[in-house]
Amino acid sequence: MATQERAVRTRNTLIESAAELFDRDGYDVATLSTISARAGVSSGALHFHFTSKATLADAVGQAAALRLEVITRQEAGGALQMLIDATHALVWHLNHDVVLRAGFGLNDRLEHVRDGAGLRAKWQAWVEHAFVRADREGALAPGPLARDAATAVVAFTSGLGILGRQDAWWRSHAPLTRFWRLLLPALAESSCLDALVASGTKSLTPVAP
Repeated sequence: MATQERAVRTRNTLIESAAELFDRDGYDVATLSTISARAGVSSGALHFHFTSKATLADAVGQAAALRLEVITRQEAGGALQMLIDATHALVWHLNHDVVLRAGFGLNDRLEHVRDGAGLRAKWQAWVEHAFVRADREGALAPGPLARDAATAVVAFTSGLGILGRQDAWWRSHAPLTRFWRLLLPALAESSCLDALVASGTKSLTPVAP
């Protein structure tokens, strides 16, 4: 049992170390030797868990996808506020969780990484579904704006992650709150508008899948 637990810890340490180097240096620059050195494990131990850099990147993508699932896990309450809260959670975790950030980065840089390549698509699908649910709840103003709003939300949150690499302010609450304050008056049904909190309603802490 102790051996199995040690193997799990080693695998998780390698995923975390790979994520840090993929995020900092890029997939092409990071090497298996630098990843194993950062993780503090031998090259043999790394190859026991991962046969190549691509399979290690897949594992980073899978771990990031699990974190995204936790962020987007549906709870009771209105879909539109749930969406607002999820965007704040995503941006916050992009700032604090290197595995999630690396997963989105692999999405941008490495098409053949299977799970990493699907991460942004998963986020887009969830946002679109949240708008469908909000529409069914009667929380949206009439018209075709919801489809455009879903595109805007995905583009804006993705852009915040990219801009935040240079300036952490872009991954703070402020720009996203301003975005929602601008969008909600045109998007939300008037009777629902006053109850919506553009800055989010959830306290944010690290998540574990």
